[in-house]
Amino acid sequence: MDSESKVFVAGNRGLVGSAIVRNLISKGYKNIYSAPRTHFDLRDQNDVEKYFETNKPEYVFLAAAKVGGIKANSDYPAQFIRDNLQIQTNVIDASYRHGIKKLLFLGSSCIYPKMATQPITEDQLMTGPLEPTNDAYAIAKIAGIKMCQAYRKQYGFNAISLMPTNLYGPNDNFDLETSHVLPAMIAKFHNALNHSKYWEVKLWGDGSAMREFLYVDDLAEACHVCMQKYDEPEIINVGTGEDIIIKQLAETIADVIGYDRYINWDTTKPNGTPRKVLNVDKIKSLGWEPKIGLREGIESTYKWYKTQ
Repeated sequence: MDSESKVFVAGNRGLVGSAIVRNLISKGYKNIYSAPRTHFDLRDQNDVEKYFETNKPEYVFLAAAKVGGIKANSDYPAQFIRDNLQIQTNVIDASYRHGIKKLLFLGSSCIYPKMATQPITEDQLMTGPLEPTNDAYAIAKIAGIKMCQAYRKQYGFNAISLMPTNLYGPNDNFDLETSHVLPAMIAKFHNALNHSKYWEVKLWGDGSAMREFLYVDDLAEACHVCMQKYDEPEIINVGTGEDIIIKQLAETIADVIGYDRYINWDTTKPNGTPRKVLNVDKIKSLGWEPKIGLREGIESTYKWYKTQ
């Protein structure tokens, strides 16, 4: 893939897709394509077929997905499994049939067992039960991995699969009904800081769970590195290799925003998986390293959030 290649970034308006576009533009790529939702629905096979016939891309970053936090995954499991299976199936199959040179599929660290050995190595996929609160989404992503591997085995199609940890950054989803934990905290603390009637912020669980967070522009660079250097059927983790207690995360975000009032932990709500941190030896062996620290990333994300 070079600067003249025709590159299709599926999901270019989302957190991950927009970061991949920024990364490619910064490297001088001139032919970056997207599929506007107003004209193309990636869940619709006919729309996807029409898109590939018209634009004839050479490389595909499959970043389009229906994503959300614990509440959204618990409330809408049917949409999560249906929409993601449809998007993946349509784009991967069309990419193969239209002679795409290489496809990069983005999964999620939630594909791993709830009680996986920490830090999580790639070979722990499908070695135990999933976290129940997001198993529909996880099963859809596992199906995407297996589809990439099956198309490689049967057809020789060059498809790779990256498994990023928890992501955050510009263009994240800050809707409290559907967002992930970090952007939800930013929105809650910001709202409380700017409305005197909110004398406390209520957060789910007891704050004891441990999570790893990666700034999305670091993931975008990892995607470019893997598109250039990685050609194996096995999945590859992308993260920092370091995690933080959720309570400490909340305190850090509150400090960045300037919120100094009460934090109420709602222990009637689930914590999710107790701990989740990825082993990232494989991606680092390709020469990639994360560059944005957690506090720096939170500050950058909050600055972006305030402008929207």
